[in-house]
Amino acid sequence: MAATAANHPIHFVGSVPLPDTEAVFRAFASSVGARAKRWPDGETGDRTQWIRWQRKTFDDNPAFELRGKNVAFAKANDSIDRPIYVLRDGRTPADVTLGPLGYAAAARNSYETFARLKADGIVPEGVRFQVSMPSAVALATGFIDMSQRAEIEPLIEAALFAEAAEIAATIPAGDLAIQWDVCHEVLGADGGVPVHYGSEHDAIIVGSAERAARHLAAVPDSVEAGIHLCYGDPGHKHIIEPADLATCVAMANAICAASPRPVDFIHMPVPRERDDDAYFAPLADLALPAATELYLGLVHFTGGLESTRARLAVAARHAGAFGIATECGFGRRDPATIEALLGIHVVASGG
Repeated sequence: MAATAANHPIHFVGSVPLPDTEAVFRAFASSVGARAKRWPDGETGDRTQWIRWQRKTFDDNPAFELRGKNVAFAKANDSIDRPIYVLRDGRTPADVTLGPLGYAAAARNSYETFARLKADGIVPEGVRFQVSMPSAVALATGFIDMSQRAEIEPLIEAALFAEAAEIAATIPAGDLAIQWDVCHEVLGADGGVPVHYGSEHDAIIVGSAERAARHLAAVPDSVEAGIHLCYGDPGHKHIIEPADLATCVAMANAICAASPRPVDFIHMPVPRERDDDAYFAPLADLALPAATELYLGLVHFTGGLESTRARLAVAARHAGAFGIATECGFGRRDPATIEALLGIHVVASGG
């Protein structure tokens, strides 16, 4: 489905709290079908809480030791209790080997299911398998003490890029899309959670765009690549509430300008209470390349179809063609709500 004033393709950020990958794909098949051009595997099992499963990467690495709780996150949202790590005494970054992180192994296993269901006609032709991965900033900010993030981030970045390379080498390019999740960068720009490469909004935008451009460059041009911008969803709440879309617009513009390869899609969040023009007004400054698809995360289970349509109507006054999504993954919601939530997507898409 092409995005028009009447039709809005569907995008899924990543997580879906169903029993397994096959259940996720079958749920998509029985509801949204080809209205969604890319299907994630739902990040089921131990991956359901975004990056929290990556604790093993640092717990199991002899170069690191546990320092305590991530205080910055605890202040931002008391529902987050994530460990923070430092290098052991006498260890240097040169002593550290990171990876495999597990993203490529999970993608390989899920793609086997995707390919089988596609051969059986359950996954529509033209739908791609989407792998959603965090940025290196996310893992550094989430798990590494601020004093050592600048040293460890390049090691995390290299490990993620190795995962992306393995994924691209394993899954046919025509079937694959890779999404990079850019969350802590957005939060840092708006003063929500400190990042290690700046304290001022504009400097963080520039530094984040440079990093995102490297992540995008790690994906071959023959594979689709996109960006999910996010304010977090721990405890089913944002870490901080966005005032409007200005930071997302600035971030998207800077990323697309810096990227050495096409950016196939950009996703931006819309809080459920924001159906006002002020929130969407910064879209007037959005300067995406013509081929880059915009998805607005304005679909919410709370308020149902009526509230989703209200946000959609306001968004349409400020954006041209765009697709729809939720503002983050489904992973933290009650599985019993998934069927109804998918139904809201279908009707709101107009297809």
